[in-house]
Amino acid sequence: MEFARLIQGGMGIGVSGWRLAGAVAGCGQMGIISGLCLDEMLTRRLQLGDPGEYLRKALDNFPIRKIAKNILDKFFKEKGKSECAPFIPIAASTEEERSDILVAGSFAEMYLAKQGHNGAVGVNLLQKCQRDAIPTLFGCMLAGADFVTMGAGIPREIPGVLDRLSCNEAASIRLSVANSTSEDDYRVNFDPKRYVEAKLNRPNFFAIVSSNVLAITLAKKSNGQVNGFIIEGATAGGHNAPPRGNLPLSESGEPVYTDKDRVDLAKIKEIGLPFWLAGGYSTKGKLKDALQLGAQGIQAGTAFLLCEESGLMHELKELIIKLKCKVFTNPFASPTGFPFKEVKLADTLSEPEVFKSRPRLCNLGYLREHFRKPDGSLGLRCAAEPIKAFLSKGGRSELALKSKCLCNALFANIGLGSSYSNGYKEAPLVTAGDILPHLDFVYPGITAREVVDVLLA
Repeated sequence: MEFARLIQGGMGIGVSGWRLAGAVAGCGQMGIISGLCLDEMLTRRLQLGDPGEYLRKALDNFPIRKIAKNILDKFFKEKGKSECAPFIPIAASTEEERSDILVAGSFAEMYLAKQGHNGAVGVNLLQKCQRDAIPTLFGCMLAGADFVTMGAGIPREIPGVLDRLSCNEAASIRLSVANSTSEDDYRVNFDPKRYVEAKLNRPNFFAIVSSNVLAITLAKKSNGQVNGFIIEGATAGGHNAPPRGNLPLSESGEPVYTDKDRVDLAKIKEIGLPFWLAGGYSTKGKLKDALQLGAQGIQAGTAFLLCEESGLMHELKELIIKLKCKVFTNPFASPTGFPFKEVKLADTLSEPEVFKSRPRLCNLGYLREHFRKPDGSLGLRCAAEPIKAFLSKGGRSELALKSKCLCNALFANIGLGSSYSNGYKEAPLVTAGDILPHLDFVYPGITAREVVDVLLA
Protein backbone atom coordinates (compact mmCIF):
# COMPACT_ATOMS: atom_id res chain seq x y z
CA MET A 1 0.00 0.00 0.00
CA GLU A 2 1.27 3.49 -0.87
CA PHE A 3 1.01 6.02 1.95
CA ALA A 4 1.25 9.82 1.93
CA ARG A 5 4.57 11.60 2.39
CA LEU A 6 3.38 13.74 5.29
CA ILE A 7 1.77 12.79 8.60
CA GLN A 8 0.54 15.68 10.74
CA GLY A 9 1.65 15.01 14.30
CA GLY A 10 -0.66 14.40 17.23
CA MET A 11 -0.38 17.33 19.66
CA GLY A 12 -1.84 17.46 23.13
CA ILE A 13 -5.48 17.55 24.16
CA GLY A 14 -7.54 19.10 21.37
CA VAL A 15 -4.64 20.94 19.67
CA SER A 16 -4.60 18.44 16.83
CA GLY A 17 -8.37 18.39 16.77
CA TRP A 18 -10.88 17.57 14.06
CA ARG A 19 -10.47 20.88 12.21
CA LEU A 20 -6.71 20.47 11.80
CA ALA A 21 -6.82 16.76 10.96
CA GLY A 22 -9.56 17.32 8.40
CA ALA A 23 -7.70 20.22 6.78
CA VAL A 24 -4.49 18.18 6.38
CA ALA A 25 -6.37 15.14 5.09
CA GLY A 26 -8.15 17.42 2.63
CA CYS A 27 -4.72 18.25 1.20
CA GLY A 28 -4.13 14.57 0.42
CA GLN A 29 -1.84 14.02 3.43
CA MET A 30 -2.48 12.14 6.68
CA GLY A 31 -4.27 14.11 9.39
CA ILE A 32 -4.31 13.07 13.04
CA ILE A 33 -6.63 13.82 15.94
CA SER A 34 -5.30 13.64 19.48
CA GLY A 35 -6.87 10.66 21.23
CA LEU A 36 -6.42 12.05 24.75
CA CYS A 37 -9.35 12.95 27.02
CA LEU A 38 -11.97 12.85 24.28
CA ASP A 39 -14.67 12.15 26.87
CA GLU A 40 -13.89 15.24 28.93
CA MET A 41 -13.44 17.34 25.81
CA LEU A 42 -16.89 16.35 24.51
CA THR A 43 -18.67 17.12 27.77
CA ARG A 44 -16.89 20.44 28.36
CA ARG A 45 -17.68 21.70 24.88
CA LEU A 46 -21.31 20.69 25.28
CA GLN A 47 -21.43 22.61 28.58
CA LEU A 48 -20.17 25.69 26.73
CA GLY A 49 -23.13 25.49 24.37
CA ASP A 50 -21.54 23.62 21.43
CA PRO A 51 -20.98 26.68 19.19
CA GLY A 52 -21.70 25.78 15.56
CA GLU A 53 -23.66 22.69 16.66
CA TYR A 54 -20.81 20.47 15.44
CA LEU A 55 -20.89 18.01 18.31
CA ARG A 56 -24.65 17.69 18.23
CA LYS A 57 -24.48 16.94 14.50
CA ALA A 58 -21.82 14.30 15.16
CA LEU A 59 -23.88 12.74 17.95
CA ASP A 60 -26.90 12.67 15.62
CA ASN A 61 -24.85 10.15 13.61
CA PHE A 62 -23.70 8.10 16.60
CA PRO A 63 -25.22 4.63 16.13
CA ILE A 64 -26.47 4.19 19.71
CA ARG A 65 -29.19 6.80 20.05
CA LYS A 66 -29.85 6.18 23.75
CA ILE A 67 -26.25 6.93 24.69
CA ALA A 68 -26.21 10.12 22.61
CA LYS A 69 -29.43 11.28 24.26
CA ASN A 70 -28.16 10.54 27.76
CA ILE A 71 -24.99 12.56 27.11
CA LEU A 72 -26.91 15.54 25.72
CA ASP A 73 -29.44 15.46 28.55
CA LYS A 74 -26.71 15.48 31.19
CA PHE A 75 -24.11 17.83 29.73
CA PHE A 76 -25.52 20.10 26.99
CA LYS A 77 -26.29 23.66 28.08
CA GLU A 78 -27.90 25.65 25.28
CA LYS A 79 -26.75 29.03 26.57
CA GLY A 80 -23.49 27.68 27.95
CA LYS A 81 -22.46 27.53 31.60
CA SER A 82 -21.47 30.72 33.36
CA GLU A 83 -17.75 31.51 33.32
CA CYS A 84 -17.31 30.97 37.06
CA ALA A 85 -19.38 27.76 37.22
CA PRO A 86 -17.37 24.52 37.39
CA PHE A 87 -17.60 21.84 34.71
CA ILE A 88 -19.70 18.80 35.57
CA PRO A 89 -17.07 16.16 36.45
CA ILE A 90 -17.06 12.91 34.48
CA ALA A 91 -15.46 11.30 37.52
CA ALA A 92 -18.92 11.29 39.11
CA SER A 93 -20.20 8.96 36.36
CA THR A 94 -20.28 5.17 36.66
CA GLU A 95 -17.64 3.14 34.81
CA GLU A 96 -20.28 2.14 32.25
CA GLU A 97 -21.37 5.75 31.71
CA ARG A 98 -17.77 6.90 31.38
CA SER A 99 -17.08 4.23 28.76
CA ASP A 100 -20.14 5.39 26.83
CA ILE A 101 -18.99 9.02 26.94
CA LEU A 102 -15.48 8.06 25.81
CA VAL A 103 -16.75 5.97 22.87
CA ALA A 104 -19.15 8.75 21.84
CA GLY A 105 -16.54 11.50 22.25
CA SER A 106 -14.00 9.55 20.18
CA PHE A 107 -16.62 8.90 17.51
CA ALA A 108 -17.60 12.58 17.37
CA GLU A 109 -14.01 13.85 16.99
CA MET A 110 -13.18 11.34 14.26
CA TYR A 111 -16.54 11.79 12.51
CA LEU A 112 -16.02 15.55 12.23
CA ALA A 113 -12.43 15.12 11.03
CA LYS A 114 -13.62 12.80 8.23
CA GLN A 115 -16.18 15.21 6.74
CA GLY A 116 -15.74 17.05 3.43
CA HIS A 117 -12.86 15.08 1.90
CA ASN A 118 -11.69 11.58 1.00
CA GLY A 119 -8.33 11.79 2.76
CA ALA A 120 -6.88 9.63 5.54
CA VAL A 121 -7.44 10.54 9.20
CA GLY A 122 -5.89 8.75 12.15
CA VAL A 123 -5.79 8.99 15.93
CA ASN A 124 -2.75 9.36 18.17
CA LEU A 125 -2.64 7.69 21.61
CA LEU A 126 -0.20 7.36 24.50
CA GLN A 127 0.65 3.86 25.67
CA LYS A 128 0.77 5.33 29.18
CA CYS A 129 -3.00 5.98 29.02
CA GLN A 130 -3.94 2.30 28.89
CA ARG A 131 -7.26 2.55 30.69
CA ASP A 132 -8.86 4.58 27.88
CA ALA A 133 -7.12 3.08 24.86
CA ILE A 134 -9.64 0.47 23.71
CA PRO A 135 -12.85 2.56 24.05
CA THR A 136 -11.08 5.43 22.26
CA LEU A 137 -9.96 3.15 19.42
CA PHE A 138 -13.42 1.64 19.11
CA GLY A 139 -15.15 5.03 18.95
CA CYS A 140 -12.72 6.20 16.27
CA MET A 141 -13.19 2.97 14.30
CA LEU A 142 -16.97 3.44 14.42
CA ALA A 143 -16.38 6.75 12.62
CA GLY A 144 -14.04 5.22 10.01
CA ALA A 145 -10.51 5.86 11.34
CA ASP A 146 -7.85 5.06 8.73
CA PHE A 147 -4.82 4.62 10.96
CA VAL A 148 -3.56 4.69 14.55
CA THR A 149 -0.27 6.02 15.92
CA MET A 150 0.92 5.22 19.42
CA GLY A 151 4.06 5.78 21.47
CA ALA A 152 5.34 6.49 25.01
CA GLY A 153 5.73 2.79 25.73
CA ILE A 154 5.71 -0.59 24.01
CA PRO A 155 2.27 -1.05 22.40
CA ARG A 156 2.64 -4.74 21.52
CA GLU A 157 -1.02 -5.57 22.20
CA ILE A 158 -2.65 -2.76 20.20
CA PRO A 159 -2.40 -4.41 16.73
CA GLY A 160 -4.27 -7.42 18.12
CA VAL A 161 -6.87 -5.14 19.71
CA LEU A 162 -7.50 -3.54 16.31
CA ASP A 163 -7.88 -6.99 14.77
CA ARG A 164 -10.46 -8.06 17.35
CA LEU A 165 -12.46 -4.84 17.34
CA SER A 166 -12.69 -4.93 13.55
CA CYS A 167 -14.24 -8.40 13.85
CA ASN A 168 -16.63 -7.23 16.61
CA GLU A 169 -14.85 -9.39 19.19
CA ALA A 170 -14.06 -8.58 22.83
CA ALA A 171 -10.55 -7.24 23.38
CA SER A 172 -8.28 -6.63 26.34
CA ILE A 173 -4.84 -5.26 27.16
CA ARG A 174 -2.66 -5.96 30.16
CA LEU A 175 -2.23 -3.03 32.51
CA SER A 176 1.21 -1.88 33.54
CA VAL A 177 1.03 -1.98 37.34
CA ALA A 178 3.78 -0.82 39.68
CA ASN A 179 4.83 -3.41 42.28
CA SER A 180 2.96 -6.20 40.47
CA THR A 181 4.26 -9.77 40.61
CA SER A 182 4.82 -12.28 37.81
CA GLU A 183 1.58 -14.02 38.82
CA ASP A 184 -0.53 -10.87 38.48
CA ASP A 185 -2.53 -10.26 35.31
CA TYR A 186 -4.44 -6.99 35.59
CA ARG A 187 -6.40 -6.20 32.45
CA VAL A 188 -8.68 -3.68 30.79
CA ASN A 189 -11.53 -5.49 29.03
CA PHE A 190 -13.91 -4.17 26.39
CA ASP A 191 -16.76 -5.80 24.47
CA PRO A 192 -17.87 -3.93 21.31
CA LYS A 193 -21.11 -5.96 21.14
CA ARG A 194 -22.47 -3.75 23.89
CA TYR A 195 -22.58 -0.98 21.27
CA VAL A 196 -22.99 -2.57 17.82
CA GLU A 197 -22.80 -5.94 16.15
CA ALA A 198 -20.99 -5.16 12.94
CA LYS A 199 -17.56 -5.60 11.44
CA LEU A 200 -15.46 -2.45 11.10
CA ASN A 201 -12.54 -1.34 8.98
CA ARG A 202 -9.24 -2.28 10.64
CA PRO A 203 -7.03 0.85 10.72
CA ASN A 204 -3.34 0.66 9.90
CA PHE A 205 -1.10 0.74 12.95
CA PHE A 206 2.04 2.88 13.03
CA ALA A 207 4.14 2.55 16.19
CA ILE A 208 6.05 5.61 17.38
CA VAL A 209 9.52 4.45 18.39
CA SER A 210 12.87 5.98 19.31
CA SER A 211 15.11 2.94 18.82
CA ASN A 212 15.63 0.31 16.14
CA VAL A 213 15.57 -2.40 18.86
CA LEU A 214 12.03 -1.42 19.82
CA ALA A 215 10.94 -1.31 16.17
CA ILE A 216 12.32 -4.81 15.55
CA THR A 217 10.67 -6.11 18.73
CA LEU A 218 7.27 -4.70 17.76
CA ALA A 219 7.52 -6.02 14.21
CA LYS A 220 8.34 -9.54 15.42
CA LYS A 221 6.46 -9.90 18.69
CA SER A 222 3.29 -7.83 18.44
CA ASN A 223 0.07 -9.83 18.55
CA GLY A 224 -1.05 -8.41 15.20
CA GLN A 225 0.23 -6.61 12.13
CA VAL A 226 2.35 -3.48 12.55
CA ASN A 227 2.00 -1.50 9.31
CA GLY A 228 4.82 1.00 9.76
CA PHE A 229 6.85 3.14 12.14
CA ILE A 230 7.28 6.76 13.07
CA ILE A 231 10.89 7.22 14.13
CA GLU A 232 10.83 10.06 16.64
CA GLY A 233 13.95 11.90 17.74
CA ALA A 234 14.51 13.69 21.04
CA THR A 235 13.80 17.10 19.49
CA ALA A 236 10.11 16.26 18.98
CA GLY A 237 7.44 18.00 21.05
CA GLY A 238 5.40 16.45 23.86
CA HIS A 239 6.84 13.46 25.71
CA ASN A 240 10.31 12.23 24.74
CA ALA A 241 11.93 8.89 25.44
CA PRO A 242 14.52 9.29 28.21
CA PRO A 243 18.17 9.15 27.11
CA ARG A 244 19.99 5.84 27.36
CA GLY A 245 22.43 5.64 30.23
CA ASN A 246 22.58 7.36 33.59
CA LEU A 247 23.76 10.71 32.27
CA PRO A 248 23.94 14.01 34.19
CA LEU A 249 21.70 16.85 33.13
CA SER A 250 23.09 19.69 31.03
CA GLU A 251 23.97 23.07 32.55
CA SER A 252 20.47 24.26 31.65
CA GLY A 253 18.92 21.26 33.45
CA GLU A 254 17.87 19.29 30.36
CA PRO A 255 18.46 15.58 29.61
CA VAL A 256 21.60 14.90 27.60
CA TYR A 257 21.19 12.76 24.48
CA THR A 258 24.17 11.08 22.83
CA ASP A 259 24.96 8.85 19.85
CA LYS A 260 23.50 5.95 21.84
CA ASP A 261 20.10 7.54 21.30
CA ARG A 262 20.39 7.72 17.53
CA VAL A 263 18.27 5.26 15.57
CA ASP A 264 20.09 3.01 13.10
CA LEU A 265 17.99 3.63 10.00
CA ALA A 266 19.76 0.88 8.09
CA LYS A 267 18.31 -1.64 10.54
CA ILE A 268 14.90 0.03 10.32
CA LYS A 269 14.96 -0.39 6.54
CA GLU A 270 15.76 -4.10 6.95
CA ILE A 271 12.40 -4.61 8.67
CA GLY A 272 10.75 -3.90 5.33
CA LEU A 273 7.94 -1.64 6.58
CA PRO A 274 7.41 2.04 5.68
CA PHE A 275 8.66 4.59 8.17
CA TRP A 276 8.39 8.34 8.67
CA LEU A 277 10.97 10.54 10.42
CA ALA A 278 9.80 12.86 13.19
CA GLY A 279 11.40 15.45 15.46
CA GLY A 280 12.85 18.53 13.75
CA TYR A 281 11.19 17.86 10.39
CA SER A 282 8.90 20.91 10.42
CA THR A 283 10.90 23.01 7.96
CA LYS A 284 11.25 23.25 4.20
CA GLY A 285 13.64 20.72 2.65
CA LYS A 286 13.41 18.15 5.45
CA LEU A 287 11.16 15.90 3.38
CA LYS A 288 13.87 15.58 0.75
CA ASP A 289 16.40 14.66 3.46
CA ALA A 290 14.06 11.98 4.83
CA LEU A 291 13.43 10.45 1.41
CA GLN A 292 17.16 10.22 0.78
CA LEU A 293 17.47 8.28 4.05
CA GLY A 294 14.95 5.73 2.82
CA ALA A 295 11.89 7.02 4.68
CA GLN A 296 8.38 7.07 3.29
CA GLY A 297 8.15 10.66 4.45
CA ILE A 298 8.00 12.82 7.57
CA GLN A 299 5.76 13.49 10.53
CA ALA A 300 5.51 17.15 11.52
CA GLY A 301 3.62 18.57 14.46
CA THR A 302 5.21 21.83 15.56
CA ALA A 303 4.73 23.47 12.15
CA PHE A 304 0.98 22.94 12.51
CA LEU A 305 0.83 24.07 16.16
CA LEU A 306 0.49 27.72 15.19
CA CYS A 307 -1.72 27.42 12.12
CA GLU A 308 -5.30 28.67 11.93
CA GLU A 309 -6.92 25.24 12.32
CA SER A 310 -4.88 24.24 15.37
CA GLY A 311 -6.91 24.05 18.59
CA LEU A 312 -4.37 26.10 20.57
CA MET A 313 -5.89 29.39 21.79
CA HIS A 314 -5.29 32.25 19.32
CA GLU A 315 -3.72 34.53 21.93
CA LEU A 316 -1.14 31.84 22.75
CA LYS A 317 -0.34 31.33 19.06
CA GLU A 318 0.19 35.04 18.52
CA LEU A 319 2.44 35.38 21.57
CA ILE A 320 4.58 32.41 20.59
CA ILE A 321 5.03 33.74 17.03
CA LYS A 322 5.78 37.27 18.24
CA LEU A 323 8.24 36.25 20.95
CA LYS A 324 9.90 33.35 19.06
CA CYS A 325 9.64 31.34 22.27
CA LYS A 326 12.28 28.81 23.19
CA VAL A 327 11.59 25.23 24.24
CA PHE A 328 12.89 23.54 27.40
CA THR A 329 13.05 19.76 27.82
CA ASN A 330 11.90 19.33 31.41
CA PRO A 331 12.97 15.96 32.85
CA PHE A 332 10.59 16.23 35.82
CA ALA A 333 7.40 18.00 34.63
CA SER A 334 5.38 15.00 33.50
CA PRO A 335 3.79 12.63 36.05
CA THR A 336 4.68 9.82 33.64
CA GLY A 337 8.38 10.23 34.41
CA PHE A 338 9.16 10.89 30.72
CA PRO A 339 10.93 14.13 29.70
CA PHE A 340 8.41 16.71 28.49
CA LYS A 341 8.93 19.70 26.18
CA GLU A 342 7.75 23.05 27.56
CA VAL A 343 7.39 26.29 25.60
CA LYS A 344 8.88 29.02 27.79
CA LEU A 345 6.06 31.54 28.03
CA ALA A 346 4.92 33.95 30.75
CA ASP A 347 1.71 33.18 32.67
CA THR A 348 2.00 29.46 31.96
CA LEU A 349 3.20 26.56 34.12
CA SER A 350 6.60 26.82 32.41
CA GLU A 351 7.28 29.72 34.82
CA PRO A 352 8.33 28.64 38.36
CA GLU A 353 6.15 31.21 40.13
CA VAL A 354 3.04 30.13 38.19
CA PHE A 355 3.77 26.47 38.97
CA LYS A 356 4.25 27.20 42.68
CA SER A 357 1.02 29.18 42.90
CA ARG A 358 -1.13 26.28 41.66
CA PRO A 359 -2.92 24.30 44.37
CA ARG A 360 -1.87 20.65 44.15
CA LEU A 361 -4.80 18.49 43.11
CA CYS A 362 -5.47 15.67 40.65
CA ASN A 363 -9.11 15.92 39.62
CA LEU A 364 -8.90 14.53 36.08
CA GLY A 365 -6.44 11.67 36.48
CA TYR A 366 -5.70 10.69 32.88
CA LEU A 367 -1.99 10.21 33.62
CA ARG A 368 -2.43 8.38 36.92
CA GLU A 369 -0.30 5.29 37.49
CA HIS A 370 -1.77 1.96 38.61
CA PHE A 371 -0.04 0.33 41.55
CA ARG A 372 -0.55 -2.92 43.42
CA LYS A 373 -1.73 -2.61 47.01
CA PRO A 374 -0.53 -5.14 49.63
CA ASP A 375 -3.87 -6.97 49.41
CA GLY A 376 -3.50 -7.36 45.62
CA SER A 377 -6.11 -4.76 44.70
CA LEU A 378 -5.34 -1.87 42.35
CA GLY A 379 -4.67 1.68 43.44
CA LEU A 380 -4.16 4.89 41.46
CA ARG A 381 -1.65 7.64 42.11
CA CYS A 382 -0.36 10.72 40.32
CA ALA A 383 2.87 12.55 40.99
CA ALA A 384 1.00 15.85 40.55
CA GLU A 385 -1.52 15.12 43.31
CA PRO A 386 -0.96 16.38 46.90
CA ILE A 387 2.50 15.18 47.90
CA LYS A 388 1.39 13.60 51.16
CA ALA A 389 -1.25 11.53 49.36
CA PHE A 390 1.21 10.47 46.67
CA LEU A 391 3.85 9.39 49.19
CA SER A 392 1.27 7.45 51.20
CA LYS A 393 0.64 5.35 48.08
CA GLY A 394 4.32 4.49 47.68
CA GLY A 395 5.21 7.27 45.25
CA ARG A 396 8.73 8.68 45.08
CA SER A 397 9.27 12.16 46.53
CA GLU A 398 11.81 13.14 43.84
CA LEU A 399 9.13 12.61 41.18
CA ALA A 400 6.39 14.44 43.08
CA LEU A 401 8.19 17.66 43.96
CA LYS A 402 8.48 18.97 40.39
CA SER A 403 5.62 17.17 38.59
CA LYS A 404 3.00 19.36 36.96
CA CYS A 405 -0.67 18.69 36.29
CA LEU A 406 -0.51 18.25 32.52
CA CYS A 407 -4.16 17.22 32.20
CA ASN A 408 -5.56 20.53 33.45
CA ALA A 409 -2.85 22.61 31.76
CA LEU A 410 -3.47 21.04 28.35
CA PHE A 411 -7.20 21.76 28.65
CA ALA A 412 -6.32 25.37 29.46
CA ASN A 413 -4.27 25.49 26.22
CA ILE A 414 -7.46 25.11 24.18
CA GLY A 415 -9.70 27.38 26.23
CA LEU A 416 -11.33 24.61 28.27
CA GLY A 417 -9.46 25.14 31.53
CA SER A 418 -11.19 24.73 34.87
CA SER A 419 -12.12 27.58 37.20
CA TYR A 420 -12.65 27.05 40.93
CA SER A 421 -14.78 28.60 43.65
CA ASN A 422 -11.69 30.09 45.31
CA GLY A 423 -11.02 32.14 42.16
CA TYR A 424 -8.14 30.04 40.85
CA LYS A 425 -8.10 29.35 37.10
CA GLU A 426 -5.92 26.66 35.56
CA ALA A 427 -2.89 27.99 33.67
CA PRO A 428 -1.77 26.64 30.28
CA LEU A 429 1.43 24.73 29.49
CA VAL A 430 2.23 24.63 25.77
CA THR A 431 4.41 21.90 24.31
CA ALA A 432 6.32 22.01 21.01
CA GLY A 433 9.45 20.65 19.39
CA ASP A 434 12.88 22.26 19.63
CA ILE A 435 12.42 23.59 16.09
CA LEU A 436 9.76 26.09 17.28
CA PRO A 437 11.85 29.33 17.39
CA HIS A 438 13.29 28.54 13.94
CA LEU A 439 9.95 28.36 12.06
CA ASP A 440 10.58 31.48 9.98
CA PHE A 441 7.73 30.74 7.54
CA VAL A 442 5.02 30.81 10.22
CA TYR A 443 2.92 33.96 10.65
CA PRO A 444 -0.40 34.79 12.35
CA GLY A 445 -3.27 33.30 10.36
CA ILE A 446 -1.22 30.79 8.36
CA THR A 447 -3.43 27.90 7.26
CA ALA A 448 -2.80 24.18 7.42
CA ARG A 449 -2.76 24.06 3.61
CA GLU A 450 0.01 26.65 3.51
CA VAL A 451 2.01 24.63 6.06
CA VAL A 452 1.54 21.50 3.95
CA ASP A 453 2.75 23.36 0.84
CA VAL A 454 5.93 24.46 2.63
CA LEU A 455 6.69 21.00 4.03
CA LEU A 456 6.13 19.27 0.68
CA ALA A 457 8.14 21.84 -1.31
